[in-house]
Amino acid sequence: MTQPASASETADSAFVPKRRGHGHAWLALLAVSLGLMMVMLDATVVAIANPAIGLDLHASLSGLQWVTNAYLLAVAILIISAGKAGDRFGRKRIFLCGVVGFALASAACGFAPSIGALIAFRAVQGCAGALLMPSTLAIIRAAFPERLLQQAIGIWAGVSMAAVASGPIVAGFVVEHASWRWVFFLNVPLAIVAVCVGAWVIAESRDEQAAKERFDLAGMAVLCVSLFALVWGIIKSQSLGWGDVVVVASLASSAIGFFLFALREREAAHPLLPLRLFRRLSLSVGVVLMLMLAFALFGVVFFLSLYLQRVRGYSPVETGIRTLPLTGMLVFAAPLGGILSARLGPRPPLAVGMALLGIGMLGLSRLAWRTDYGDIWPWLLAIGFALGLVQAAATQTIVGNAPVRMAGVAGGLQQTALQIGGALGTSVLGAVLSGRVRATLFVDLTRTGVPRAVARLIVPYSGYVAQGVSPGPFVPAPLRAPVTEGAYNAFSSALDVAFVVAACVAFAAALLALFVRRGGASEPGKLPL
Repeated sequence: MTQPASASETADSAFVPKRRGHGHAWLALLAVSLGLMMVMLDATVVAIANPAIGLDLHASLSGLQWVTNAYLLAVAILIISAGKAGDRFGRKRIFLCGVVGFALASAACGFAPSIGALIAFRAVQGCAGALLMPSTLAIIRAAFPERLLQQAIGIWAGVSMAAVASGPIVAGFVVEHASWRWVFFLNVPLAIVAVCVGAWVIAESRDEQAAKERFDLAGMAVLCVSLFALVWGIIKSQSLGWGDVVVVASLASSAIGFFLFALREREAAHPLLPLRLFRRLSLSVGVVLMLMLAFALFGVVFFLSLYLQRVRGYSPVETGIRTLPLTGMLVFAAPLGGILSARLGPRPPLAVGMALLGIGMLGLSRLAWRTDYGDIWPWLLAIGFALGLVQAAATQTIVGNAPVRMAGVAGGLQQTALQIGGALGTSVLGAVLSGRVRATLFVDLTRTGVPRAVARLIVPYSGYVAQGVSPGPFVPAPLRAPVTEGAYNAFSSALDVAFVVAACVAFAAALLALFVRRGGASEPGKLPL
C-alpha cells in the first residue's frame, strides 16, 4: 500500500514547513477539495432551485436561463487568465481570494431582491469561481510528487463528483423545507472552513520565472473576448438556432479572435498561454477528451433530468435519488481512475472508459415513455463508472503533462474544456432533440388517435414538447390522454437519437484516447517550456 506523502515528500523537495501541517500534501488536498465541493455543489443546486427562484422573483424563462448563463460566461472568459495569475502571483493567494469572493457573492445571491440583481451576483460568483477552480489543480500539481499525482487527482475528481451527486438531493430538501435562498447561503460555512484549513496547511507556490515577467494583458484581452464570443454563440444557439446571424457572427468572431490570439502568443516575449504547450500530443488530446467528456456528461444529465421529472413525473428529490446510480458510481470510479492511471498509464482507463460510455449511451437510446426504471439504472451505473475513469485520467493527462511551473494554466485549460464541452453538450444535443421532435411530432400524435387537424395546431408548439412538456392539459378532455401519449412518445424517441449522437462522440473519443502516452511533465525528452 502506498504511504501518504508527508510535507517533505511534496513536489518541492527543498520546501521547509513553517508549522505543523504546513505544506502537507494530503492536507492541502483536503483544503482545496472543500473549496471545490462548494463550487460543484453550486453547479447542480441552482438548476434544481430555478423553478422556485422564478416564482419568488417573478422571472421569465429567459431570466432563469441567464441565472446559469451569467455564471458560465464569467467562468469561461476568465479561467485561463486566472490560472496564469495563480502561477504568477501565488496559487494559494488566488485560491483563498476565490473562496472568499465566492462566499461573498453567494451571500449576495441569497439576499438578491430581483432577478436582475441575482444575475449580476451570479456573474460575480463566476469570476470568483474562475479564480478558485484552476488553483485547486495547480496546488495539487505543486504539492504532490509525480508518483502520487494520479492518485491525488483521482481523489480530487471523486470529491467533485460527490458534490455533483449530492447537489440535486440537497437542493430538493432545502427548496422544499426552507427557501431557495438557502441554496446560496450553504456556501458560506463551507467557505469559512476552506479558508481556515487552506490558510494553515497550503504552502504558497508560484512560477518564479513568470513572477519576473510582464503580464500579457493584450493576450488576456484577446483571449477573453474570443472565449466570450464562443460561449455566447453556443448559449444563443439554444434559442435562436445554429443558422441565426447572431450565432454565426459570434462563432466567426470567436474563430478570428483565436487566430489573432495565436499570432499574439507566438510573437509575445512572455505569452499568457505558451503555444509550445500544445506540442505535447498527450496534453492536447487530454484537452479534447475532457471537452468530449463534458459534452456527454452535461448533455445526458440535463436531458435525463427532463425525462425523469417531466415525462415520468418525479419530483426534484426523487429525480436526484434516481440519478444516484450514475453520480454515486462517479464518486467510486474517479479515484479508481487515478489509481489505474498511476499503475497502467492514462491510455487504458481513457480508452476503456470512453468505449464503456458509448455502450451506456446506446443502452439509454431505447427509452420510451413508460420505460421501467429497472431498465434504466444499469446503464446509469455503466455511464457513471465510465465517466469517473475518464475524468480522473483526462485531468491527469492535462495537468501531468504540463510543467509544475505552469500548473495554473494547465488547470485553466482543464476547466475551460469542461465548461465549453458542457455548453456544447446541452446545445448540440438540444438541437438534435428539437429537430427530431419537429420532424416526428405530427406522426406520433396521429398514431395515438389525435385528429389530424388538431395535430397540425399542436406541431408549432414542438419547442415545448422538446423540453418534455405535454400540451395535453390545454386541449379538450377527450384528447388529453392521446395528446400526452403522442407528445411524450415524440420526446422519448428524439431523446433516443440524442443519446445515439452522444454514443458516437464517446466511441470517437475512445479511438482518440489511443494517442495518449504514458509519462509526466518531468519525463526525460519532453519539450522544455
